[in-house]
Amino acid sequence: MYRFDTNSVKKLLLLPLMAIALFACKKNLPDDRLSLGSDSRFTQTIYQPILGRTTVFSGNFNIASSSVPLDFKLVNMRRFNGEDAPELRDFFPVKVWKTAYDGTETSLSAIEAKRTIENHQLFEIRPHSGQFVMWHPAKSDFVKVQPDSGYVFDVEVSNSGGRRYFQDFKLMPYREIPVEPYSTDIVSGQTLSTTVGASVSNIRGKRTSRLLNSNDVRVLFNKKPAGAAGNTGHSLSFKFVDTLFNTIDPAKFANTQWENVVHGFDMVKTNEQVTYQVAYPIPLSAYPTKYTNLAGTKATPIFRFNRLGAGNSLEQALVSIPFNIYQEGDWEIIFWFTTEQPKFEND
Repeated sequence: MYRFDTNSVKKLLLLPLMAIALFACKKNLPDDRLSLGSDSRFTQTIYQPILGRTTVFSGNFNIASSSVPLDFKLVNMRRFNGEDAPELRDFFPVKVWKTAYDGTETSLSAIEAKRTIENHQLFEIRPHSGQFVMWHPAKSDFVKVQPDSGYVFDVEVSNSGGRRYFQDFKLMPYREIPVEPYSTDIVSGQTLSTTVGASVSNIRGKRTSRLLNSNDVRVLFNKKPAGAAGNTGHSLSFKFVDTLFNTIDPAKFANTQWENVVHGFDMVKTNEQVTYQVAYPIPLSAYPTKYTNLAGTKATPIFRFNRLGAGNSLEQALVSIPFNIYQEGDWEIIFWFTTEQPKFEND
């Protein structure tokens, strides 16, 4: 005989009621969307990168009360006069690091194995940080540079809480400066001087025995013609010349640590110059190594020699030039003793 179970029926009747109650509770849960605060802002609205190198503008967005992650997008990029700017919408091959450079690489191939080619627009915003990047293939022969007013653009910032638009940013690039230090007007491109001063310590003139300074030792950065005999497209040579531009044998800088002059390979040292095979730019990254300054922002080759001065005192002499080279090619750096030859002999 079938027995009617009232408890089971009650349970079945309660199930729909529980489902309705649960649905009602979920409807009343707090909104889980992210906030997009009205106090968030860009701290910089005018960007003036130097072309021919990769420049990253960081720390330029204050999130304030906004929730992260945020999404950033460049919109309405145009020339200052309102015309379209296809040069900044097209994609170009860009060499980027896939593994960090650390200065211990032992060959050009080891360096290049850490880099890869990606396609990027020349001016971009990083989609989650708001950092702007001007990539190194940008050149002044097709990108507008100062004194032209350049470009204007807007930025869309969004998250699940909504979106905001920041308008009328200015991009006003400078023309390329292949090497630093430089003696070129950054706007006109006019050469102000063909040389820059070297860093000099304890070097005496052969004729007067006086201590020489940066006015006596000038440095020239010379890019050799592409395709010339012996050029590889990725070499760097160091030369030393006297007042008449006669060669000084690099061997006279006898206390130089030639293996640490620059992060280069396959060194060839002759009585006229010392040449390395290098990867560009120099330095390759803003990372401190034994070839750079403490910040890793400048290559710092040092050429040394010792001599005995008056009273048999040891004089430790050196000449150097902190520098950057941003343009690939076959470069030579020439130290020109313009007023008198250095004194290598003991007193």
